[in-house]
Amino acid sequence: MSKKILVLNGPNLNLLGNRENEIYGKETLDQINKWLQKQLKGKAELEFVHSNIEGELVNTLQKADGKFIGVVFNPGAFTHYSIALRDAITAIDIPVVEVHLSNIHSREPFRQKSIIAPVCRGQISGFGKNSYYLGILALLT
Repeated sequence: MSKKILVLNGPNLNLLGNRENEIYGKETLDQINKWLQKQLKGKAELEFVHSNIEGELVNTLQKADGKFIGVVFNPGAFTHYSIALRDAITAIDIPVVEVHLSNIHSREPFRQKSIIAPVCRGQISGFGKNSYYLGILALLT
């Protein structure tokens, strides 16, 4: 299997660059994806998927099994309450790394708890776009 990694993004991440720049930065999701491709050229083949719909994210995780060596996943707000996404992660045989642009542990109390992280290989948060990069490196090692 080639070193194919799925970079999966959840709700509202399509609004990056236009929403709460002081928290999420000024770059768009497309700009972050292009930066990642440039940084990882020759190291990994990246596929990018975004959806605001929980069921589509579940379907994407299920289809990723066996197709990718792992998933870097920013579940957005679903981080805090999606049992369906948690169950989808436990149902697949490839590792998932949860990532966040902001440090969720220093934010509002309702954002500090992830129900996704306990079923992931690990969680990286607070490093902006580098959270994605570090997540990919974790899957490659």
